[in-house]
Amino acid sequence: MSVFPLRVLTGAVCAAAVEMAAMTTALALYPFGFGEEEATPGLRAVQPSDDAAPPARTARERAAADDIPVVLVHGMSSNRAIFHVLRRDLRRAGFPHVTVPNYSWLTTDVRSAARRLAAEVERLCERGGHERVHVIGHSLGGLIARYYVQRLGGHARVDTLVTLGAPHHGTLVAMLPLPHPVIRQLRPGSDLLTELAEPAPGCPTRFVAFHSDLDELVIPTSSARLDHPDLQTSNIPVRAVGHVSLPLHRRVVSEVCRVLHDAHRPEATAAA
Repeated sequence: MSVFPLRVLTGAVCAAAVEMAAMTTALALYPFGFGEEEATPGLRAVQPSDDAAPPARTARERAAADDIPVVLVHGMSSNRAIFHVLRRDLRRAGFPHVTVPNYSWLTTDVRSAARRLAAEVERLCERGGHERVHVIGHSLGGLIARYYVQRLGGHARVDTLVTLGAPHHGTLVAMLPLPHPVIRQLRPGSDLLTELAEPAPGCPTRFVAFHSDLDELVIPTSSARLDHPDLQTSNIPVRAVGHVSLPLHRRVVSEVCRVLHDAHRPEATAAA
């Protein structure tokens, strides 16, 4: 047997172990996600190494970040608890205003959830006097946020939208005869995905899509990439990280912080 397949197999086994740990962590935290946003207990990221700490920031970058809240949108069958690690590290990276609204797992329509997200963002901006926000969406949350930006005028509010394992082009898993209505919207070629593929000229929001080669719920895994001719998109590949692990994995969390950090570099601000 060649070294390469053995290395791939070893990586897959390790990723499966990390994914199982992430699922166990998510399950343990789930009850805490129904309370107030600060109700979750302390927790380390699934990845034990701390060699990828949030980047240091200049005073100017910190001031720019302080003025832009970050909204985290969880996936189906989840709640705000899944973002405990990401929220903590975003605050450490200089983003003190991080909000994580819950939506019901009984949500049956992406469009309805996107309208509720739009109302939440408007309340947040009005309450804090903010003009723009960043949004990070995991799994279905990424599609909800994308629909808000593309179809409900969210481009006027959202500076950067980061998606983690969002099925932008659908997933074959949704072809299974499951009873949940929103599953049908995740099938390749659904009316929802067809609508999102329509032209979106003049959209200023920056889109950053994280996609993993071992995502067991987005099949094919390339469906988590975002490719649209009218959108400013960047696709960031992640190796050996499962679907549930994405918002908990140290390497991914650090890179998400870096993406938002880079949005506030002086040269990025000047180019905007």
